[in-house]
Amino acid sequence: MDLSTSYLGLALANPLLASASPLSHTVEGVRRLARGGVGAVVLHSLFEEELDEEAERHARLVEAGTESFAESLSYFPEVLGGDHGATHYLSLLERAAAAVEIPVIASLNGVTPGGWTSYARQMQEAGAAAVELNLYSSATALGMPGRDIEARHVDTLGQVKAAVTIPVAVKISPYYTSVGEMAVRLRDAGADGLVLFNRFFHPDVDPGAIALVASLGLSHPSEGRLPRSWIALLRQHLAIDLAGSSGVEGPEDVVRYLLAGADVVMTASALLRHGPGHARVLVEGLAAWMASKGFESLDQLRGLLAISGDDAAARERSGYVAALRTANATTQGPW
Repeated sequence: MDLSTSYLGLALANPLLASASPLSHTVEGVRRLARGGVGAVVLHSLFEEELDEEAERHARLVEAGTESFAESLSYFPEVLGGDHGATHYLSLLERAAAAVEIPVIASLNGVTPGGWTSYARQMQEAGAAAVELNLYSSATALGMPGRDIEARHVDTLGQVKAAVTIPVAVKISPYYTSVGEMAVRLRDAGADGLVLFNRFFHPDVDPGAIALVASLGLSHPSEGRLPRSWIALLRQHLAIDLAGSSGVEGPEDVVRYLLAGADVVMTASALLRHGPGHARVLVEGLAAWMASKGFESLDQLRGLLAISGDDAAARERSGYVAALRTANATTQGPW
């Protein structure tokens, strides 16, 4: 059984990746994921806000006339940035990449083009096999046109691509007016792969405390339907790698993504729930399913259910109508 594949030009033993999560906050965490059986690890994200805060702290030290002291602090991330900031992140990345034999992918989480994207080059120098650019942006500004948001994202990708020679994947949301057109624009701007989709922070309301509550729950298998639908729609039209993310709990979820056309499948929630060793359950379950269906390699099954041709809209519409008819039929009763 051949589970080997490639993603962003990287040779992987299998198509299961550990996506960015607290599990990769330490070198030992990355080792545990590698021992668990994933094909690659996406390191936890370095946020644009953390870079801004670190730069501000450094500027204040320089302004106070302590340039040499500020320079010395760069060697002590626990003083300058704690468990956050570029200094700590780059150190972790370098040590993690040296500690495991599987590829370690760095993650930049930002939304605005700017000098901070130069950190992508430092990630490359620290040993990152690739960079995943997570374009997290909620369009909450009422006066911000959607086209401007899209242009900003494309510009951000362009700056990251200009900073590195290693591959760059872009993790996007499903909330663009036209996801397909945005995918094409990102491909044309140099994206080597797309990750579908990132999950947004949705605060909830606590009636007792009369307050907004920060909450980011783990994904549920049903959340995989949306990214799989888009992967199936894009597979035949984009000659770049597609990664499926969200809703992976068991081996059947991995299979679903591959049949839709995903090159690789990412998971964090399942590994957080069950531990890094659950990766082996997912990979072995995939192999068992392939054997039961007579598949000997991933290429034989990948994209079997992708939507080809120019009738995607018609097929989507007919599927929607068929689903409604089925729902209506199953809810009819003698009353």
